[in-house]
Amino acid sequence: MLTVENLNKNYISRGSETTALININLRIEEGEFICLLGPSGCGKSTLLKIIAGLIPPTSGRIAINGKPVSGPGPERAVVFQDYALFPWMTVRDNIEFGLEARKLPVADRHEISSRLLKVVGLSDFAERFPHQLSGGMKQRVSIARALAVDPSLLLMDEPFGALDAQTRHLLQDELLRIWRDYRKTVVFVTHSIEEAIYLSDRIVVMTARPGRVKQIVMVPEARPREMASIEMNQRQREVRAVLGEEIARAAALEEADLMAGA
Repeated sequence: MLTVENLNKNYISRGSETTALININLRIEEGEFICLLGPSGCGKSTLLKIIAGLIPPTSGRIAINGKPVSGPGPERAVVFQDYALFPWMTVRDNIEFGLEARKLPVADRHEISSRLLKVVGLSDFAERFPHQLSGGMKQRVSIARALAVDPSLLLMDEPFGALDAQTRHLLQDELLRIWRDYRKTVVFVTHSIEEAIYLSDRIVVMTARPGRVKQIVMVPEARPREMASIEMNQRQREVRAVLGEEIARAAALEEADLMAGA
């Protein structure tokens, strides 16, 4: 479904060029759940934004179902860590925002939002405003808003990173249920090894900056996954060994930058 070929991204600031991504190549099948995992600053979020069409690559090609990506499109929806809800809109109005932009009739919008409110367990909160919701509820609204436009590709940038452990686990299970029921293709950015293993079919482990694909780890175990099992512990050790090398390298790069600045 999604093809990334020879993708590179450079940033230029004050006459200085910084390389964020080098020679990224990926193939993601329809219905897969893919996690991008790597050290801070490795370009995970940059890659996600390029796939979303929010920023252009410096070179390379991205295609969805064979069609080149040149900007945002209706087949993609993004869920961010900071919810990005409109504070002056009710929960229902936030969910219907994309539908209203597409000029859907009010009755159709309400039918879709009512169904999704039920899916994310917020039917009783349809007329509340974001400031009246918990963090977990706000993220459920963000997910419902993304699903409302019926994207084939759901892009998620650390959506549970700011939540407490219990809420995070609840929303992970909720996301897996939605993914199973709606059969969307998901690309999910995370810093957590445990989260990547719990959620994904494959984990794309990226190097320290500039970001490259270091290794792709398969997670073939059936869901729901018991993280305390022998198989899951072995998978965590496998991913931690791969990622640990890059975390150490990222720390060394940061120290070198600090020394150069001093």
